[in-house]
Amino acid sequence: MKQDNQTIVLMHLSQLATFVLAFGSILIPLIIWLTQKEKIKDLDAHGKMILNFQFSLLIYSFICIPLVFVGVGILGLLVILVISIVYPIKNAIRASDEQPPVYPYSIAFLK
Repeated sequence: MKQDNQTIVLMHLSQLATFVLAFGSILIPLIIWLTQKEKIKDLDAHGKMILNFQFSLLIYSFICIPLVFVGVGILGLLVILVISIVYPIKNAIRASDEQPPVYPYSIAFLK
């Protein structure tokens, strides 16, 4: 296995593709993870955390949609929007420094 922090950083930043492509924040990291996890050191752990985070955000968004009619859902969706921008950037910086990613509020689907 080789050490390639640039690919890991790009995988974290690829989550921002959701603003251009529908489900890009899940598909692009998934493709990178599936094709490179056995070739690049630490990419498997980062990829699992990214996918857990994205699946969790998707579930939280689905929960917030019906709550929009009550008024609470709009606030929830705004919080999700901010979190979906801040944490990928923060963890890309952490990955460039060879630190483990931190994605709070993630449900561990992949272990």
